[in-house]
Amino acid sequence: LKVIAIDEQLRVIYEDNVHFDKDLPEFKTQGGVYIHSDRLTVTSPVLMWLKALDMILEKMKSSGFDFSQVRALSGAGQQHGSVYWKKGSIQMLKNASPELPLHQSLKGCFSVSNSPIWMDSSTASQCSALEKAVGGAQHLARITGSRAYERFTGNQIAKIYSQNPEVYKQTERISLVSSFAASLFLGTYAPIDYSDGSGMNLLQIWEKVWAKSCLDACAPGLEERLGCPVPSHSVLGTISPYYSQRYGFSPNCKIVAFTGDNPASLAGMRLQEGDIAISLGTSDTLFLWIQEPTPALEGHILCNPVDSQTYMALLCFKNGSLMRERIRNDCASGSWDEFSKALSSTVAGNNGNLGFYFDVMEITPEAVGIHRFNKDNQKVVSGFPKEVEIRALIEGQFMAKRIHAEKLGYKVCKYNEQL
Repeated sequence: LKVIAIDEQLRVIYEDNVHFDKDLPEFKTQGGVYIHSDRLTVTSPVLMWLKALDMILEKMKSSGFDFSQVRALSGAGQQHGSVYWKKGSIQMLKNASPELPLHQSLKGCFSVSNSPIWMDSSTASQCSALEKAVGGAQHLARITGSRAYERFTGNQIAKIYSQNPEVYKQTERISLVSSFAASLFLGTYAPIDYSDGSGMNLLQIWEKVWAKSCLDACAPGLEERLGCPVPSHSVLGTISPYYSQRYGFSPNCKIVAFTGDNPASLAGMRLQEGDIAISLGTSDTLFLWIQEPTPALEGHILCNPVDSQTYMALLCFKNGSLMRERIRNDCASGSWDEFSKALSSTVAGNNGNLGFYFDVMEITPEAVGIHRFNKDNQKVVSGFPKEVEIRALIEGQFMAKRIHAEKLGYKVCKYNEQL
C-alpha cells in the first residue's frame, strides 16, 4: 500500500508505503497473497488491507504530516479484486469509533474474509457459462469490452454464489478493491467507477450501465449488491468524520472516485487520443486512448477514466522481458550493451527477416514457440545470425503490439506519423 501527497504544482511532498509480507507478517502472505493448494485460487486477506491503511496513516501522523492541508484524495486499486460486505456493515462503517483503528471496528464486516484477486484463475467453468448465456465470447466482448476472463469479477462472484450460496445471501454490497478503499474514506459504500467497472465482464461499456444478461448469468440480486456505477472523476462526497477526529483531516476534504491500477496509469501518464504507452515488464502491457473501439477476443476495452465518452484499450503480452533476457543471454553474452550494439548494427526492417518469440503460451495471440521467416516468407528453423535474431525479436514484439492495437480500433494518425 503506497501513499503519495502532492501540492498544487504536482510536487511530491510526502511518500511512504506498507509492505504486506514484511510489515504485516501475522497474515503470512507471500507477495501479499495466498496461493491455494489447487494453484489456481489466489486470494488476499481483507483485514490485511485494512490494517495496512491504519498503519500507513499512523506512520504519517507520527512523522508530523499535516492532514488538515489535504483538500482531496483519491486512489487506485489492483483491478479485478473484490470485497464482500456482510449485511449491516454500512452502519459499522458510518459509526466507526475514532478511538479505535479501523481494522478493529470493521473486522466483522466481511462475508468473505479472503478476497479473490487478479491472479486467480479458478473460474473456467463460470467463464464458459457466462459466454454461453450471452451468445458467445465475441458477443460478450461487444457488450462488456472483453471476452470472459477468469480473474474478472463477474466470474468470481458467480463462483462464490455457486459454491457458497449462504455467504452470497449474507452479502449486502460487493466492492472492487478500488471502491472498497474509497468506502473506507467516505464512511459509506462508494460506487464502482466506469473504468474499473469495465474489468468485470458485467458493465455495458457503451451505455455505462450493468448488463442485465451478464448479471443474471452470474448471480441473483446482483444489481443491488453492486450499486450504480459512476464516472471515474466523480466527487463522491467529503471525508468521514472518523478521519477528522482521529487524524485531523479537514471535514471539507473531498473524496474522488477511486479506480483500477491500469486506468490510473493512463490518467497518470496523461495520455491523449492517439497516444500509446507501453510498459516493458515481465509481461509487456500496452494501453492507449481510443475513440471508436472494436472489442475483440484478444485484449480489453475499458471506459476511459479521464473522459467518459471515450475508451482505453489494454493489451497484455506474456513473453516480455523474460523473452528479451533469454535472447540477450543467447546472442549477446548476457550484456545489454552488446545487445544494443547488435541492434544498432542492423537496419530497420531487418532485410525482411521476421521472428515471433514465445517461450511460454502467449495471451495475444494464443501461440507458443519460436517462428522465424526470411524475406521470401520461408520458415527458417535453424536460427538467424545473432544480430539478425536480436532485431527480429525487438521488431516482432513491437509490430505485434501495433497490429493488435489496430485490431482494437487504434488508428495511426498524422500526428503519430510526424513523430
